[in-house]
Amino acid sequence: MSTILILALGATVGAALRYYGSLWAASLFGPAFPYGTLIINVSGSFILGCFLTLATERLAISPQLRLLVATGFCGSYTTFSTFSYEAVGLLTKGSYLAGGAYLLGSVALGVAAVVAGAALARALPL
Repeated sequence: MSTILILALGATVGAALRYYGSLWAASLFGPAFPYGTLIINVSGSFILGCFLTLATERLAISPQLRLLVATGFCGSYTTFSTFSYEAVGLLTKGSYLAGGAYLLGSVALGVAAVVAGAALARALPL
């Protein structure tokens, strides 16, 4: 399969999950805080940390599958540009506490999720 098709397949799935995940979070928690973006960034960091650790340390994963999951899916699923825009929006509205919590929470939880995903990948009995 060609590189562009592999990327497109992963990106399509990632974008759909991002969209429906954001809708789910807004319906569950309300739209006042960007919970959907936060949840997606953290879960995407976990997925990427787990997958790339498996791919580089534990399993022989093909370059095509790495392209599909890491670049296509995770690149489309995670939402850093949206995160940045929403953080600026919170701060611009004067919601400094929420904006600061969102910025720090996203970064800290995202890094923690990568560490947790990598730890899970290393602990799997393969």
